[in-house]
Amino acid sequence: MPGPVKRRSLLAFSALVLTATPRLSGHAELAVEPTMGEPAEWADFKRIYMTEAGRVVDTGNKDQSHSEGQGWAMLLATAFDDEATFDRVHNWTRTTMRRPYDTLSAWSWKPNRSRPVEDMNNATDGDLCMAWALYRAAKRWKRPELMEEARAIARDLHRLCVREVDGRAVLLPAAYGFEHSGYVVVNPSYYVFPAFPALAALMPEGRWMDLHRHGLELLREARFGRWGLPADWVRVAMGERPKPAWGWPPRFSYDAVRVPLYLAWAGLGDEPAAQAALSFWHSSPVAMPAWTEFGTNGVSPYPADHGMRAVAQLVGQPRARAEELPQVRQAPHYYAAALTLLSRMAAFERPPMA
Repeated sequence: MPGPVKRRSLLAFSALVLTATPRLSGHAELAVEPTMGEPAEWADFKRIYMTEAGRVVDTGNKDQSHSEGQGWAMLLATAFDDEATFDRVHNWTRTTMRRPYDTLSAWSWKPNRSRPVEDMNNATDGDLCMAWALYRAAKRWKRPELMEEARAIARDLHRLCVREVDGRAVLLPAAYGFEHSGYVVVNPSYYVFPAFPALAALMPEGRWMDLHRHGLELLREARFGRWGLPADWVRVAMGERPKPAWGWPPRFSYDAVRVPLYLAWAGLGDEPAAQAALSFWHSSPVAMPAWTEFGTNGVSPYPADHGMRAVAQLVGQPRARAEELPQVRQAPHYYAAALTLLSRMAAFERPPMA
């Protein structure tokens, strides 16, 4: 990795470690994030993709709801200082998706079913974002009960979804189904880098900053195809280099697009995985491709959607302001809209460039 890239990444990482220094004896010591402008963008997202009860509707996937979307909505509510919406989303999620035997949430809720929750497995990124959102909400609105709930989720996540492979902490995508004899499967887009300092503050005895550091190491090794991109799903085995996981298309696509989003949000947009994504997105003189398959280096026959373009602009324009990124109402479906608004949030919150 070139010197300037390494220097900037280390500076950003050092800042995150300092931010994560646990000082939870008094919540007043913890800084509160500034409030985002552009409330019309948040209003559009709520109007189009959220029910009055607080359910986030995945319009591109049979109107299901996912813990990922609920966690993102809770995060966005803290960013826009919208306590009422936060409470609606939080209460709906806790009432309908919370697992009965821990503080994690089932990954999927399906409408028009006698049993809307058919699979009680969790999705680690959804729970991680919920814990981060609860942490932020507790600070913003001075509600210590939310801090305690965030801490409980962090502990259950750590117990069920953090493992070690070859001396490296890894984040499992869920509590079960991804550990196999001699290897595990990870989803690099579940490494929510800007959230790890908050999880470390909630649970100082945990390995959250190890996950931050080892996650960056994994992304530097797990690069595939012509552009050296992260895969949606990665096999991590003892004594082997990471490789695309069996059972999923070997692609950089709709999952891995969140890798450069979270890197840029954490001030790590110079990391190789983020810059490789930018090179890929700029590879076509006609239209930005949505995905590439590593075996053939072929690209999607259709262009990237609105949300992917928002992430590309976030990474490619490190000084871009939130209001300069694409707008929510132009997105064709929930996922593109969520990526768009999260990219705006990332542009607003990422550390300033030196």
